[in-house]
Amino acid sequence: MPVAYIAGPYRGPTREAVTLNIQSARQVGLLVSRKHWSAIIPHANTGDLDQIDPNIGDEFWLAATMELLRRADVVVLCPGWEASSGTLAEIAEAKRLGLMVYENHHVLPFADAWRQQEQKPAALV
Repeated sequence: MPVAYIAGPYRGPTREAVTLNIQSARQVGLLVSRKHWSAIIPHANTGDLDQIDPNIGDEFWLAATMELLRRADVVVLCPGWEASSGTLAEIAEAKRLGLMVYENHHVLPFADAWRQQEQKPAALV
């Protein structure tokens, strides 16, 4: 089963804004799952742990979620990604790895269609 990493803003000016970002990422993950992808939603995995133990530090969470991205097949962006420095770094890493980055769940193909496209031999020039 192919894996889609859900990337989008986490931080916000208030805890309520952070909660909304987590909910947004979960919603995108659900929509991606309906297209038969296994969704990695780092927001849901680490959400609020920065509040529970602030001594762990932001750098750890950024590195940990970047490691999850490296294990994905594609990246799907959440609304508001353009203003998120973390998401922009994830996009840069995805491109470095040669992963497709989909601007939203609407343009993400169903997993079966993506798999068939991935298995086609590259055209010779």
